[in-house]
Amino acid sequence: MDKKLTILVLALFIITAVIGAGSAGKNLLRDGFVLAGVDGKLAPASNEQRLTGGDSNKWLFEFDSEVSDGTGRIRAGEKIELLPSSTLEKIIADAGKRPASGYRLWGKVTKYRDKNFIFPIYFLAVGETTQARSEQPQKRQQPETQLTINEPNDVLALPEEIIAKLQTRKIIQPQRLQKSLELKTDCILADRTGFIRETGDETEFVFDGLGRNVPGVFVKLSACEVLERTERQQLAEPEPVRFKVAGIVTRYEGENYLLLQRAIRVYSHGNF
Repeated sequence: MDKKLTILVLALFIITAVIGAGSAGKNLLRDGFVLAGVDGKLAPASNEQRLTGGDSNKWLFEFDSEVSDGTGRIRAGEKIELLPSSTLEKIIADAGKRPASGYRLWGKVTKYRDKNFIFPIYFLAVGETTQARSEQPQKRQQPETQLTINEPNDVLALPEEIIAKLQTRKIIQPQRLQKSLELKTDCILADRTGFIRETGDETEFVFDGLGRNVPGVFVKLSACEVLERTERQQLAEPEPVRFKVAGIVTRYEGENYLLLQRAIRVYSHGNF
């Protein structure tokens, strides 16, 4: 009996360690965390970083510095996928006209299937320039007399390494967007009823015609925590589940997308 108990405890310990090791490396930011002007670069996604594994064009945002919400974090140099939006479409158009695609980004972080995503809301294009040194700074002669503090003619001798850093520092210069790239405002969708359906690697929200003979109007759903919970509810039911939803509607490459903020199940009462 003692031997069996020992084996059981050891097996549970190994399973717990494996699960813990798998989740420890995923320091995800919470869904809904707001990015308020973070600097980074736009980069196309490689095949292994695509959400769906298909041929659709995905884009990433590479962070220049670490961002944390107190629990999770995104490290400097880490790349996070950008969700489809009208803002992303403008960023891509701007990046095609400039060799250095540096941006200051505002947006909302989402979480879906153990991954973070960014829904971009606003951005500024920035250019980085480096001050070139025309010549090496000459070494300053240290005063032979002791400096007197708080005197009108005090002399401050800066170390050479500090002078070098000051002369090679980055200067962020906001770039003016072209008139054709002015941002358009997304709209809010509130209290609309419908169903979710999966089409290949994507999930769509189909608006309920409520008994009227109208074709099914739908929008694609963006990756977020609300979508993940909604999908779990649908998987638990054999029949289509009706939801009342609210969220942000945006447009990307000619198609409409919905970022869910709320999804509440609606129960049918027959003809009443």
